[in-house]
Amino acid sequence: MTSMTMKKTTILAAATLLLSARAFAQEKKPDPKFYIFLCFGQSNMEAGARPEEQDKGPVDERFRMLATVDMPKLNRQMGRWYVATPPLNRPENGMGPVDFFGRTMVANLPREYRVGVINVSVAGARIELWEKDSYASYLEKAPPWMKNICKQYGDNPYKRLVEMAKIAQQDGVIKGVLLHQGESNPNDEDWCKKVKGIYDNLMKDLGLKPEDVPLLAGELKSAEEGGRCAGFNSAVLANLPRVVPNAYIISSRGCKGIRDGFHFSAAGFRELGKRYAIRMLKCLGLEAKAPAAASLGMYPETLEIASGGAPGRAAAASTGHHRPGSP
Repeated sequence: MTSMTMKKTTILAAATLLLSARAFAQEKKPDPKFYIFLCFGQSNMEAGARPEEQDKGPVDERFRMLATVDMPKLNRQMGRWYVATPPLNRPENGMGPVDFFGRTMVANLPREYRVGVINVSVAGARIELWEKDSYASYLEKAPPWMKNICKQYGDNPYKRLVEMAKIAQQDGVIKGVLLHQGESNPNDEDWCKKVKGIYDNLMKDLGLKPEDVPLLAGELKSAEEGGRCAGFNSAVLANLPRVVPNAYIISSRGCKGIRDGFHFSAAGFRELGKRYAIRMLKCLGLEAKAPAAASLGMYPETLEIASGGAPGRAAAASTGHHRPGSP
């Protein structure tokens, strides 16, 4: 091989590497039309309802979930995207508000938009489990069954939520945080302050601006439905928007529950999840389609959703093609 040929070969190889690097960078550029939502809380957010007949069938492929634990029986690997077929967090769970939140979101967003959810929830857990400074001491005294759940999250649910969120940020844009917790902190006057600390840590650790990432917190089971912690809704939760300016309360009034006094039924989750979605759509400047909101029994002000154009200032449209493990 002559020196001239070798020089040409070297230049060609360098050019190929440069093009490959550019192609990879372009491939990993976050899609501004892929909206991601972080979800955490205790058992109602964790999801334990069995799907009813109307909940079964194919899920819109635009609704994705990022596996937060390995699920060998479902062929899911932690940190990879899948169509949001329940369960959305751990293999032993059922359906919950996040399922119906995402389904309602994609039904109301333009076709080129997608929704991704990340759910790290633990049944029975106090809000301290997501506090950086408190989780270790709290978990140390937790019952064995709760410790076993947390083991699936590397013994640190908050850290796992952040780790998964950082993976998701390579593919899309975090647009909100969904919270449902309080049954284990029913009379905690510092609950709002603790939630603010967790929310502020998420914003800092993920490089997010609070004004761009609303916090949606759902009420516990209502007194009308026999909720044993219903007093939390007015005595504690109602104060959250005063502590976190970009927080919104999602009403549970009329959301059906089971007889234990704490948990919602599939019908209750269906309604509650839609309410989360309607509020988030309003935050995005969109109007929910009538079929999604018609039978929700919402507070009047919740249904007053201003109509707007396509959300955000998105640039490139999604291709609609999903490789295994892709968003």
